[in-house]
Amino acid sequence: MPAVTVSDITVLPRVHQPDRAVAKERAVRSVTSAPSGYEGEGFPVRRAFAGVDLSDLDPFIHMDQMGEVEYAPGEPKGTPWHPHRGFETVTYMLDGIMEHQDSQGGGGVISNGDTQWMTAGSGLLHIETPPEHLVLSGGLFHGIQLWVNLPKAQKWAAPRYQDIRGGDSALLSTPDGGALIRVIAGSVDGHDGPGSTHTPITLVHATVSPGAELVLPWQPDYNALVYVLAGQGTVGAEHRPIRKGQLALFGPGDTIRTAAATSQPQAEPNLDVLVLGGRPIREPIAMAGPFVMNTRAEVVQAFEDFQAGKLGSIPAVHGLGTDLHESN
Repeated sequence: MPAVTVSDITVLPRVHQPDRAVAKERAVRSVTSAPSGYEGEGFPVRRAFAGVDLSDLDPFIHMDQMGEVEYAPGEPKGTPWHPHRGFETVTYMLDGIMEHQDSQGGGGVISNGDTQWMTAGSGLLHIETPPEHLVLSGGLFHGIQLWVNLPKAQKWAAPRYQDIRGGDSALLSTPDGGALIRVIAGSVDGHDGPGSTHTPITLVHATVSPGAELVLPWQPDYNALVYVLAGQGTVGAEHRPIRKGQLALFGPGDTIRTAAATSQPQAEPNLDVLVLGGRPIREPIAMAGPFVMNTRAEVVQAFEDFQAGKLGSIPAVHGLGTDLHESN
């Protein structure tokens, strides 16, 4: 799980530890296990938010851990062309390479530690595929896709992309150097990540060494979630056990605590977690498939617009005739 690493963690800015006499530590409300499934053309995923009420996830909607899987030559898979409207997709690659393309000409390539932030807004068509050379060679594939809801006033915003390179993330450490903290979006202890968001959120990937502890100051008006990408440890002052594929939901407060077990699985030497939270939108949610709107009528309209070609056209393959790239 390379993502972004540093040769000397001691040179990084250090997160100040909250004063326990003043800070209110968030208690763990629940720990849930992600069921396994398949997405797109058949790549394995863990449904990270399964079993958690949407009101507790707000402003988040959905999250898949894609892989971790070692593909043989010819096996790597992606998704076919599909529509989105009303929210943002955040794809964070830990291992492997993914190409993105949409019906409005956006897209790019992301690899180890990169993030692709797509604001679907008013709607577009989108495809995610491994590059041809990776299909031929096979290789390791591991990533996260997170869906972030948009408030009603932003659901019709023009689509846009942000390609965030792993090296652009704000890199921090804990005072003892036991954890590497990558701030992808939002702010931690005054250190801002590069992601620009319509909905105020914070997204962090942290690697915690065996026996070390991660204590993060957290916005009191944000919810708080910790998802384990690899390894095992505990969450909260109550040291509730947590392991790979599990999600911890925290209650109110301004501090989040996570600790790595002293003994880790052989293939996963550290505890790797995503820490995420945001300011709840608290608006009605109506969703079906790739559309996240406020009312059922808006979802029906999204399907009708998609069927009528109003979310764009699939670009023609270069060299096979007229380019059909256009938006209706």
